[in-house]
Amino acid sequence: MQTVNTPDTREVPWGDVWGQDDAVETLRAAAADPASMTHAWLITGPPGSGRSTLAYAFAASLIAAPGDHHAMRQVMARTHPDLSALRTEGVIISIKDARALVERSYLAPSAGRHRVIVVEDADRMTERTSNVLLKALEEPPAETVWVLCAPSEADLLPTIRSRVRTLRLREPEVEDVARLIQARTGVSAEIAEQSARHAQRHIGMAQRLATDEASRRRRESTLRGVLAVRSIGDVIEVAAQIVQAATEDAKALTAARDEAERATLLRTVGIVEGAAIPPAVRSQLNALEDEQKRRATRSLRDGLDRVLTDMQSLFRDVAMMQFGRTDGLINVELAADARARTEQWTPQRTLAVLDAITATREALQQNAAPVLAIESLLITVGTGRTP
Repeated sequence: MQTVNTPDTREVPWGDVWGQDDAVETLRAAAADPASMTHAWLITGPPGSGRSTLAYAFAASLIAAPGDHHAMRQVMARTHPDLSALRTEGVIISIKDARALVERSYLAPSAGRHRVIVVEDADRMTERTSNVLLKALEEPPAETVWVLCAPSEADLLPTIRSRVRTLRLREPEVEDVARLIQARTGVSAEIAEQSARHAQRHIGMAQRLATDEASRRRRESTLRGVLAVRSIGDVIEVAAQIVQAATEDAKALTAARDEAERATLLRTVGIVEGAAIPPAVRSQLNALEDEQKRRATRSLRDGLDRVLTDMQSLFRDVAMMQFGRTDGLINVELAADARARTEQWTPQRTLAVLDAITATREALQQNAAPVLAIESLLITVGTGRTP
């Protein structure tokens, strides 16, 4: 059982790290003995396991002197001058951004004990981008520490893996996540457990489900729609609904931020709301809009990937039942529907659907049209045949 820290007892900078005691102790020991510490790390774990939170806590312990809570909080807020952080808002990390990180990695720390470079989405680096980092990872300055985050070691090139020390995070149990979510949000134990289970122990997603009834309803409606697919007409309708819901969700998550960024830019250059945009500012505004479009694309794909994860959990339940397992089901509320599939489908058909979900995820990562990719998947779900 994991303990849940309250705001009054949380320890800076480790207080926000939850359920990773072994990893915390490893990084504490490394930070306490810089002379023997590895200067390039890879923190791996499933989405929601706390990779980034742990990375910044480690950065705070390296940059700030012991007891300097102000500097530690600066790092945790991503505002300390000796922290360089990269979390791409696009689909991939660009070579330009990687080169900028490498350049900063060779600067001496200006206020702290170390300069720390955190790459939150290291799995989004292409091969060419990864190659930009190789020498900096292999021979960083003595006071520079790199911390990469990714779901698994397999998401990075072997040349990168050979230059870092890997720290694997543990997956918390559903019950542990439920207790944390209940303590943080005050929702009922039933909602907390259901959200933790549906989120498959992803803490951030569990918290969103627990506190947003519309998200819970949308998830259930999507899965019931997928189960109801029988004809090509159903395929077209349900695929459109899935993409539309993901699009609206992405807009809701990015619209307010986009508008705030635009207003801030105009205010910075002295342009009042509604005034004409001078040509000299137009290029800056266009660059901002391009960045926002890339962020919207990523947000949409992340939303579709979440739908695919939910679908995968449903047909995983079907497969488990077909092989005689009824414990550990994710979608308990849809158990009757899943059981019906065990009677109608062969295990081979269920496995074919699971393979199709994986293929769809890969297709979306390669810029496939979302509607066409989802339609293709639903044809397999409804007919058992690959289009």
